[in-house]
Amino acid sequence: MVESATIAVERREQKGTRAARRLRSEGLVPGIIYGHKEHCVPVTVNASELEALIRHGAHGLLDLTIDGTKESAVIREVQWDVFGREILHIDFNRVNKDERVTIEVPIVLRGSAPGVNEGGVVEQMLHDLELECQAGNLPQQISVNINDLHLDQQITIGDLELDEGLAPTLPADQVVVQVATPEEESDGDEASEGPAEPEVIRREGGEDQGDGD
Repeated sequence: MVESATIAVERREQKGTRAARRLRSEGLVPGIIYGHKEHCVPVTVNASELEALIRHGAHGLLDLTIDGTKESAVIREVQWDVFGREILHIDFNRVNKDERVTIEVPIVLRGSAPGVNEGGVVEQMLHDLELECQAGNLPQQISVNINDLHLDQQITIGDLELDEGLAPTLPADQVVVQVATPEEESDGDEASEGPAEPEVIRREGGEDQGDGD
């Protein structure tokens, strides 16, 4: 079993937009726990602890402590503000550690691709990988080593070294990362063509519309 992170949550009585704003001003994030045909439980989470957990890759199984007990859950949705700095709301989905779940896990590149020194550019095509597996085996992230990635080479999902029981939902030939040759910039052919002709707007009667009165 993969070790799960633990975070404390508290039941939330306050609901609505004003209440949510008040909670966030107090350093709390409103959220909800749902799943397994049980009642939805509105909760609050310490904003600093939650942000640290997420930014350090806690995307796998979580142990939520509430009312002196523990519940296993995964993060289903995180709502950020428009600047991506503040968490506005979070959804937790109850799970059993032995049940199969389908969830996205972040992909993290490790190392330095020699293809960069050969004139290439590293292009990460997939930033998250959707996996189907037992909740208790859900990894926090997928590490991809690019130390042997040369110019015009790529790593596909089929090339990933995944633990037993982790089943990607995307095809094996889906590219995860590649070192591509940079496209050459144009010589300004478009600029040499001169200014574009003004667009002619025609009235319904078929007459050309001039500059107007």
